[in-house]
Amino acid sequence: KLCEEILNILEKDTKTSCQVACLEALRILSRDKKVLVPVTTKRNMQILMKLAKLDTVEEPLETVSEFPVIVEALKCLCNIIFNSSVAQKLSLELNLAAMLCNLLQKCKDRQLVDDIKCFDLRLLFLLSLLHTDIRAQLCQELQGVQVLTQALESSLSVRWTEEYKAAEDRDRLPLSLQETDCAIEALKALFNVTLDSWNVHSKNESHQFRYMAAILRHCLLTTGPTEEKTEELH
Repeated sequence: KLCEEILNILEKDTKTSCQVACLEALRILSRDKKVLVPVTTKRNMQILMKLAKLDTVEEPLETVSEFPVIVEALKCLCNIIFNSSVAQKLSLELNLAAMLCNLLQKCKDRQLVDDIKCFDLRLLFLLSLLHTDIRAQLCQELQGVQVLTQALESSLSVRWTEEYKAAEDRDRLPLSLQETDCAIEALKALFNVTLDSWNVHSKNESHQFRYMAAILRHCLLTTGPTEEKTEELH
């Protein structure tokens, strides 16, 4: 009942601070699988997707004050999808992966969106891990390899000297914690999406995998903010 009441409040046009507080409470509650059973419905998923700005295809990310709401809504969706097979099935019906790819494109070349990008990528990782149909959709319909490779390239701030050769800067500062986390989530999602890509058939696929290989090489030469994070990145 508590989760339902929280979602009823979130469905209304409430203040940002109230939305964040409600989402933080829901995120904690959503760790319990038993609590999730009555609230994992299409309506409730759509409420969270709307708060995460996943329902607006054209609208850009401009209102910085809304960013904490987007992040918390994405965190809630991560917990719910991880803990609920019903939510995993609803994700395919609601075309969640396509909306996440769209949000990821909106984050491109934007400031102050690292947290949004990180949890968007984490959600794509979970969906591609837990639902084989969504993994196939990402790979075949949504250009998932390209979208995720671009997200990884952006997180690593890759500069190119040749088509498949990234610039090597030995004096470069380590990645920030947020950049490292984004790169790690992108790598995890990429692993799932490319898991069945044993045969490369087209010229475009060949280009995409050579491009990704160059970024992965650059990644191995990159350090994170701590030794532990660098090891996790590699």
